[in-house]
This record gives sequence, structure tokens and C-alpha cells, in this order.
Amino acid sequence: MRRTIIGGVGLAVLALGGPWALAEGLSLGRVHTVEQTPSRDVAIVFGAAVLPDGTPSNYLRGRLDVAADLYESGRVRAILVSGDNSTHNYNEPDNMKRYLVDSRGVPTAKVVTDYAGFDTYDTCVRARRIFGVTSAALVTQDYHLTRALATCRMTGGMNVVGSPDTSRAHDRTWWYGWSREFGARLKMIYDVVTRRTPTLGVQEDGIRNALGAR
Repeated sequence: MRRTIIGGVGLAVLALGGPWALAEGLSLGRVHTVEQTPSRDVAIVFGAAVLPDGTPSNYLRGRLDVAADLYESGRVRAILVSGDNSTHNYNEPDNMKRYLVDSRGVPTAKVVTDYAGFDTYDTCVRARRIFGVTSAALVTQDYHLTRALATCRMTGGMNVVGSPDTSRAHDRTWWYGWSREFGARLKMIYDVVTRRTPTLGVQEDGIRNALGAR
């Protein structure tokens, strides 16, 4: 019985610790403050909750502010906002773009929307295969950024760095997000190994046009 328990614990540690260590290794040296972020073509903002009135939640607003700072500082030339628009009554990408344009003054031609970024894996795959992104600065909260960097590197071969939003205190939401990473990183391995196909469709020229816009 004791051997069984020890063996089970060992397998659990391996199953959870292995993906965690892999993500940490693939993101090593790629996380920077806005001021230190190397120049990339595009900032990719991962979606998060939008309030019923269409305004971004505090965590999503933090991500968008970082992306706007990257654009204003000249470290990126366009912004891809990727999120959930699976139902008629819920639209993360359009509300993300509206905030960047109306509240932060980013030119509308420089913000491209991805309506099928249902999770981190989907956003990474679609950024490369649908929007043709090869060079990007990823923007999300610090606890999520490590997995985002690892996923984008393993799925699309993109040249990515990351700039985290650290404006939020370690409140209950932050700790909930951090605790979810154990399971989420295990799912990351499954998605990458199985090459799960997200919602795709035809290639879009939005990013190419945004990079060419003045």
C-alpha cells in the first residue's frame, strides 16, 4: 500500500511538475518590462473577461494598457487582440479594440481582431497560421505569460518575447489564476503533442495591412 501511495504521488509530481518545468525553460530570458522589451512586429493580447457593459475587466485592462505602452514606445507596430466571441452577446476582441482606440488613442488601423482565440493554444496557432505573425511580444498577466510563451514557441515557431501586466496585486483572482496553471500547463502538453486543431478558416491580411499602415 505504501509503495502504491508513493508511486501515485511520484506520478502526480511528474505529471504536474514536468509541464511546469518545460514552460519555465522555454520562457527563460524572454520576459521583460515594457522599457526592456526587444522590438517585435506585433503585440498579441490574450483575451480575458469583459463586463456586461462592454468595458474590460481590471485584468484585461491591465493587459491592454501594457500593449498600448509597447505601441506608444515604438516596440511594436501593430496589436492583435485575441479573445472569445463564441456567442452573439459576448465579444472580447471588439471591446478590447474599442478600449485601445478610444481610451488609449491607438490608431484603429493598427489594431487587428481575432474572434476565435478561445484559449492560449488557439491564439498562438491562429496568430501564426491565420494572421501570419512571426515576430511578437505577448501580453498577459505574469502568472500566465510563461505558458503563453512556451505554447507559442512550440506551436508556431514564432520569435516571441513577453511583457507582463504586473499592475494587479496578488488578490484572490491572481491566486486563482496561478493555481490553474498546474492543470493548464498539463493541457498545454496534450494540445501540443496531439496537434489539436483549433477553429481556423481562411488566412487574413489584417496584420499585414496594419504593419503597412501609416
